[in-house]
Amino acid sequence: MSGESKPIVRAVHCDHRASDEAVYEALQRATAPLEAAWAKLKAAKTISIKFNQAWRPDELRYHAGRLQELVDFQVARAVLRLLRENTSADITCCEISVMGGAGKQHTVEETITLLPVLREFDVPFVDGDQPPARSVAVPGGGLMFAEYVLPESVVDADCFVSVQTAKNHKFMGVTLALKNLFGLCTEPPLGRPRHYYHHIIRLPYVLADLGRTIHPTMNIIDAIICQAGREWGGEARVCDALIAGDQVTATDAVVTHLMGHDPLGDWPDMPYGRDRNPGLVCHENGLGTADLAAIDWTSEVEAPMGDFYADQLDAEETVTSWRRTTCEQALHYRDHMAQFTRYAGEFILLQDREVVWHGPSADWHRSRREIAGNRPDSALWLKYVDPDECEQERYNVYEETLERLDEQGL
Repeated sequence: MSGESKPIVRAVHCDHRASDEAVYEALQRATAPLEAAWAKLKAAKTISIKFNQAWRPDELRYHAGRLQELVDFQVARAVLRLLRENTSADITCCEISVMGGAGKQHTVEETITLLPVLREFDVPFVDGDQPPARSVAVPGGGLMFAEYVLPESVVDADCFVSVQTAKNHKFMGVTLALKNLFGLCTEPPLGRPRHYYHHIIRLPYVLADLGRTIHPTMNIIDAIICQAGREWGGEARVCDALIAGDQVTATDAVVTHLMGHDPLGDWPDMPYGRDRNPGLVCHENGLGTADLAAIDWTSEVEAPMGDFYADQLDAEETVTSWRRTTCEQALHYRDHMAQFTRYAGEFILLQDREVVWHGPSADWHRSRREIAGNRPDSALWLKYVDPDECEQERYNVYEETLERLDEQGL
């Protein structure tokens, strides 16, 4: 980053018993040093914002009177107040909810937890699973895919703000401002199903692609009440902090450090026990930095803010086998694409070089473990069969993963 200004991140203390006004003042203090970000926001005509907020209303979890797994109402109110007072932009809030909609128990709006706050500040909610949406090329070509289908309200916005709760994640180790962007990938029929991207090997690189494509202007982490163990159903941690940064990778690096994890760590070291550290993937590929020494950061709270860890559902040997066999299936597909044209326009699950399932949608109505049968350590690789390969999957990722496994003797 020679010759460039350092990204700025500030972590401030904010008591979990604080009033609305005190939360607002804390967030104001955290964001004030982000002068370049504020200059962009103040010049913007349109701002898109995404809160970590979509969940079933009957399953919301609270701790000490605050939302435990989602951005709290007070923090959302403070964010929107700051934006309203400091910008003249049209602000919209985009979200994609996999829990609400046609054929489901709840409407989409019922799963948008912060909808009352959005209405309080006259911020329209945009259902990202509804048109208009369009395929957007990743600047520089993309690490995992060349393009992604995203809501137009996000793509066309002058600035984007990511607001997330600090949590551990079973697959990614942590879920912070970068992972929050995953909730903007449109579902079928506009885009790919969520689990197509949320796939071992793919996901860290997909997140890096989304970070480069959406490029948040400001990143805010609600770390007043955090969660350890997993993204849903974990253990509450009272951390009494708000964190803000002007670059997504750097912001996540500081929060990861404050959680007691190594922002430059990688699989298989904890908390990255399932897949690669997406922050490190960003760091390695020029999307900001995860090196604390290269970040202008200060904190009013000490690390670690609490006892954080990521639940591990499977043995390391099993995960290693899944990583290796996933790569082998992907490269077999690449090298024998003509053999799979009979499945054109369908999704397939490839295991041990055989198609063990195929269908027009990626809903196979069984668990992967059941489909794997008596080969539980052999991965199922999900692929949409397109003879033209319009999504341009980057198969070099699988080659590099195999090379890394060989170097590690795994």
